[in-house]
Amino acid sequence: MVQPLKQRKGRTMSSVTPRRKSSITDIRRRKGADEPFVCLTAYSAMMTEILDPHVDVLLVGDSVGTVLHGQDSTIPVTIDDMVLHAKSVAHAKPTALLVVDLPFGSYEADPRKAFENSARILKETGADAVKMEGGVTQGETIRFLTERGVPVMAHIGLRPQAVRATGGYRIVGKTDEECDALRADADAVAEAGAFSVVLEGVVEPLARELTERIDIPTIGIGASPACDGQILVTEDLLGMFDRTPKFVRRFAALRETIDAAVSEYATAVRKREFPSDAETYANDNGG
Repeated sequence: MVQPLKQRKGRTMSSVTPRRKSSITDIRRRKGADEPFVCLTAYSAMMTEILDPHVDVLLVGDSVGTVLHGQDSTIPVTIDDMVLHAKSVAHAKPTALLVVDLPFGSYEADPRKAFENSARILKETGADAVKMEGGVTQGETIRFLTERGVPVMAHIGLRPQAVRATGGYRIVGKTDEECDALRADADAVAEAGAFSVVLEGVVEPLARELTERIDIPTIGIGASPACDGQILVTEDLLGMFDRTPKFVRRFAALRETIDAAVSEYATAVRKREFPSDAETYANDNGG
């Protein structure tokens, strides 16, 4: 029988000192700090319990589509998907700032529709902010949302939701034209009121320049160590996939660990070595 989350939480978190809930203001204040802030993705309450003591921002990313649901891209992810996973993360009551991605098709056409979907996410999940891809093209929408009380984390550079239009997953900022466009994107989201911006797949010198250029925190993923914060997909750093992008460092090899554990379990079952006497209930009126 699997114990409910609350029962397990008492054991797993007992040695962690409680900390104050992070806010948008806290993240804004990390601009230019000596120590970068830490961000990771989370899609479930159990993983959130493990991650939360170590991070400043938790992102319920639309990467859930590729990481957990086996989809080829983030395009099929829906608002319902994001709400479901964000609720699970929020159930663990993280102290890190909780940000939720607006999925493809939920904000691009109309600022009012973007507000409607953002409001739904914030109301139904208890998240602190939303994240949306796009620079200049989304400046009006970011302003519309922030003026109405919706905190927005922006996302420029390599935009996974746009890979079909841009020709796939490729590093950005290798040409003068791309550099100029990214400068304009960074300026646009900062001026529109975003409290931070993710720089994904941006060549290092440009990512460093953009970090110095704008007055909101930058969060790097395949960008520069000079960014104000860093983010990775948690399953990438844990080594859950056979292949990972160049910008990912595997801090563990859990795929191999899980494979070995499941193999050992299967062998024990087939040899009738599991369950043993110690793992069964005897009829002794109290065993």
